[in-house]
Amino acid sequence: MIIPALPFTVTDWSKVPETKHPGETGHATWRTFTVGDLRVRHVEYSPGYLADHWCDRGHVLYVLEGELVTELRDGRRFRLSPGMSYQVSDHGDASHRSSTETGAKLFIVD
Repeated sequence: MIIPALPFTVTDWSKVPETKHPGETGHATWRTFTVGDLRVRHVEYSPGYLADHWCDRGHVLYVLEGELVTELRDGRRFRLSPGMSYQVSDHGDASHRSSTETGAKLFIVD
């Protein structure tokens, strides 16, 4: 990940507009700060959320609240709770998708 040139920036996430993204079930609500190719997000998954796609983009994902299950295309599953993170590279062999029974709040940099 390369962070493009930008001045020191403070983000008040409560003032960043929300966008809603439907999943296969449930939905995700994103608040996104973007500069160049860098995207920083505060994401909330509704209870019962299941992503509608397999993702090949690299991320650093940190769980703030709730519980998240990340499934890899090869069938492996990882259960993450608050204080846990995962890191995955772009276009690797780890295509992944997320789900949650209870809902989750996440901080994601990609």
